[in-house]
Amino acid sequence: MAVYRSRHALPDPLTPDRVLGVTLPRTSLCRRGYRVDEVDALLHRLAHELRDRTRQLDLTRAENHRIKEALRAWQTQRAGERREARHAGR
Repeated sequence: MAVYRSRHALPDPLTPDRVLGVTLPRTSLCRRGYRVDEVDALLHRLAHELRDRTRQLDLTRAENHRIKEALRAWQTQRAGERREARHAGR
């Protein structure tokens, strides 16, 4: 099954600025379409939520990095203590 690709689709990952920069083609006067103000409001909401999720992900990554570094330091300290205990026991 083929995946539908709009010619207006964004090829790269979405960012809040890219969402806000989206412009959709307008319909002619005689055809139905979406209300521009509602589409713009939705894009602004999406950009806000995407910005918030990105901020949360950045905080999570920073916390993950901090925890990994603390674990490495603890492991190094424990390994040193074990070495010292082995040498002292000889």
